[in-house]
Amino acid sequence: MPAAEPSPPAAEVLRQRYARRLPDALGRPAGPTHGSVQLPLHVAWSGLTRFDLDRPRSRMSMYRTVLAEGQHDDLIALLNRDLLVGQWPVLRTLISRAIRDVWEEAFPELASARSGAAA
Repeated sequence: MPAAEPSPPAAEVLRQRYARRLPDALGRPAGPTHGSVQLPLHVAWSGLTRFDLDRPRSRMSMYRTVLAEGQHDDLIALLNRDLLVGQWPVLRTLISRAIRDVWEEAFPELASARSGAAA
């Protein structure tokens, strides 16, 4: 009986899942910048579903939820490139390592936004 292929570590499975969801360019996400946003049930399946983008904590919470639970089309429709880059230095500390690493590897501008905020 042939030996079974070893399964990849859980961290790598997560990284692959988040990498498949990424937009093809950081400029692609062109979601709203102001007002109230109602997240679809498949993204916000527990807890808050409506977020006020004009309130920093609410906006940060929405971005955290969308990055973790959103699919490719959700990331494009719900996130905004300028808001994402602007709040990345704090947002990156609130999301999982897998999400953070995938986004920073794919979009070096986010990694440099992190570095610029530390300076």
